[in-house]
Amino acid sequence: MRIALDAMGGDFAPLETVKGAIQALDELKDLTVVLVGKKEKIQEELEKYTYDKNRIEIYDAREVIEMTDDPMSAVRTKKDSSMNKMLELVKSGEVEASVSAGNTGALISASQLKLRRIKGVLRPAITTIFPSKKRDIVLMDVGANADCRPEFINQFATMGTLYYEEMFGVSNAKVGLLNIGAEEGKGNEITREAFHLLKSNDKINFIGNIESREMMDGEVDVIVADGFTGNMVLKTAEGTAKFIFSILKEEINKSTLGKIGALLLKPILKKLKVKLDSSEYGGALFLGINGISIKAHGNSTARGIKNALKVANKFAEDKFIDRLTEVMKQNQGGSDEA
Repeated sequence: MRIALDAMGGDFAPLETVKGAIQALDELKDLTVVLVGKKEKIQEELEKYTYDKNRIEIYDAREVIEMTDDPMSAVRTKKDSSMNKMLELVKSGEVEASVSAGNTGALISASQLKLRRIKGVLRPAITTIFPSKKRDIVLMDVGANADCRPEFINQFATMGTLYYEEMFGVSNAKVGLLNIGAEEGKGNEITREAFHLLKSNDKINFIGNIESREMMDGEVDVIVADGFTGNMVLKTAEGTAKFIFSILKEEINKSTLGKIGALLLKPILKKLKVKLDSSEYGGALFLGINGISIKAHGNSTARGIKNALKVANKFAEDKFIDRLTEVMKQNQGGSDEA
């Protein structure tokens, strides 16, 4: 399996991206990683490690799309960027999948321009894995479509159901619509219409509306929303978790009793931290794109990059895009209209 990695993408590139690639080779014995970016910088990082040189390749790209760049403008003007070149490798079939921790907006734009949408998909969506009491859940869309139509959300549910099955091996996933109330008829015009479309979608197991405060109770597997709402919920949850841990650390350090209590709770706190760690699954797949484009968190460390490569490898090995293409082909709600 050959996977392209945007070696220059992310807050800590190329240091952490190259390190993550090396770690991935240790865990996936049949993997070859194509590091895309400035050749001399990549080689400088590679010199720090001992690795199988037959399983690391460098594809030179002289430009970098920065986090502060305007997404569409950067994609169109920086044609020799590591992100663009990475996706061109996927398009040409030279690699089976791609991973980048770079500019999210640019990656969305570049993925659509280079790989195009799967036939029948109205809009692709960004997925993310969320922790819950019973098992992890999928939330989508978390940023690709700030302005949404009800039929987009309906397709998110169809794609998300297949995605959940691929990630966790659970069929007939329970789907919920993120809303301001559990009762039918709640929400704005978009969510009310989306509710009726989801209710009549025979390809999903729709259980109704779900409020954001109940997301992590574990009663649903896939939660769908427009990209604006999903992104707000995701970032609020990340900020809340960060705030709680910072307050907890502050209070623990205030007294000897607090420090003793922390030592006793250390195993529990460690498990909690792992459960809330966004690098656990490494990255989010752009669902609906005709190719595997994985977005890793912008501040990914080597562990996050390694796990993103493992996710990309899994989707490629299982030919997930072929399966999704077949499902969307059969989807009566599918259309090529934008």
